[in-house]
Amino acid sequence: MLDERMPGRNDCVIRALIERRAREMPDKVFALFDDESALTYGDLHDEVRRYAAGLQLLGVARGNAVVCWFPNGRQAMLVMLALNYLGAVYVPINVGYKGGLLEHVIRDSGARLIVAHGALIERLESVSTGTLERIVVLGDESASVDCLPCLALSELLRRPAPPLSAEEDIQPWDTLAIIYTSGTTGPSKGVACSSLHVYANYMMRGDARPQDRFLVTLPLFHMSGAGAVWCGLMRGGSIAMVEAFRTQEFWDKIRQFGITYTTLLGVMASFLLKAEPSGRDRDHPLQRVLCVPLSDQHAELTRRFGVEVFTAYNMTETSSPLFGGPGLTRRGTSGRPREGVEVRIVDEHDCEVPAGEVGELIVRTDMPFAMNHGYHNNAQATAAAWRNGWFHTGDAFRRDDEGYFYFVDRQKDALRRRGENVSSFEVEKEILAHPDVLDVAVVAVPSELAEDEILAVVCPVQGRTLDLPELVSFLVPRLAHFMVPRYFRIAQDLPRTSSAKVQKHLIREQGLAEGTWDRERHGIVLKSVRFDREKENLKKVNGRCVI
Repeated sequence: MLDERMPGRNDCVIRALIERRAREMPDKVFALFDDESALTYGDLHDEVRRYAAGLQLLGVARGNAVVCWFPNGRQAMLVMLALNYLGAVYVPINVGYKGGLLEHVIRDSGARLIVAHGALIERLESVSTGTLERIVVLGDESASVDCLPCLALSELLRRPAPPLSAEEDIQPWDTLAIIYTSGTTGPSKGVACSSLHVYANYMMRGDARPQDRFLVTLPLFHMSGAGAVWCGLMRGGSIAMVEAFRTQEFWDKIRQFGITYTTLLGVMASFLLKAEPSGRDRDHPLQRVLCVPLSDQHAELTRRFGVEVFTAYNMTETSSPLFGGPGLTRRGTSGRPREGVEVRIVDEHDCEVPAGEVGELIVRTDMPFAMNHGYHNNAQATAAAWRNGWFHTGDAFRRDDEGYFYFVDRQKDALRRRGENVSSFEVEKEILAHPDVLDVAVVAVPSELAEDEILAVVCPVQGRTLDLPELVSFLVPRLAHFMVPRYFRIAQDLPRTSSAKVQKHLIREQGLAEGTWDRERHGIVLKSVRFDREKENLKKVNGRCVI
């Protein structure tokens, strides 16, 4: 008998849900795609079983890890759900991976089968393929490599297959997927996720509604992408899947598919707000957005586009422990702990710090398996993350006296300049407030004195020119003097993973590359000032003088 805190199998196990929805609502549309095709719940049941039969023909069974390496699309989603249907373990790979990082994930997974897009598989020729024995090719099915036998997905689906095995007794705590972290600072770690983990992530926040149609713009190798599909099944709703978020296409897709809810991750909200206003800004069906992290411009999202704004804090390993909205009034909050979650902000010894002080966020839940159950093949990392019975997020937070939590920085991205701790997140937030800035990344670079200097790599809004001294003037009243970057570099874009995370380690490696602008060499030196002279000093910055 399940713990009373857990949902039943029919509420969270993917195989059970596919069968249940086909019985209860066979004619309701479940998924729409860029190629204008659609799947009802009845269609989904039949197609997933057809794909599952083909994969079973290759020996895929409950508990087997299968690597999946493809962009978003109808076939990709059906492969994922077919693996879930068999009780196999879905192991998606970032489509940007190549070389050593690709090799690490393949070898770490221990998989014998990879399902991959034909445009990607030539990268396998230059790496060790570990235990892999075969490639099933989708997309460009004519592609092949010498290192492994290839089989086109369409051919596999045409092969006569014996009837599917009787329904496996798949449990809510079984491993549903191993999702590898982005690997921005080192080898990716495989996060073991159960159906309960997914259920807690999406169904216990209180924002999931059966009537919503959710736009899936994030990739299926990202929890927010795969999770949106799984959540659609869990709530009995519908989704529309596109390959990626593109600012210029966003509102057209919202209107085309009748989208009522979506996620805006990272700078997506900023991109939309900095696009030219249009007479159609409110001519759309979108009602709600989950904005992560919460933009300081969330009120403008509501004013301009007429949408309710929610926010959450999450990572692959957790299940949205903090959630807030709609009607948020606090700038930059990540919300409060959701029901069933306990959080603390602690120092390096796991001792809780007072309200207002910065420390690491740690989390635990009252429902078993409501978060990750470890890192695949990495007992040491698992033990370190789960020490003292709490999951350690590696993120620096503070909370206010009313119990609202505020993200400060990834601990690994924090800077220390002139004896002061600096949040790269806070600096980026203020730079993004400039109307000519589309995107920014802030990193530490070595100082000739001690500790760090601050470098901001800034991307301008298309068609606009950034005046860097004017940008410094813009920042002075917004940031403490020690937080204003000394160095700036203008770039057309930032290095990112395919899940849209900035690869700050690449920017750090570039350091003070050619084209970097040093404000101090241009006579703008910021120092601590007396309060009664602040206005005078600001005028001096505008005049590009030493202050």
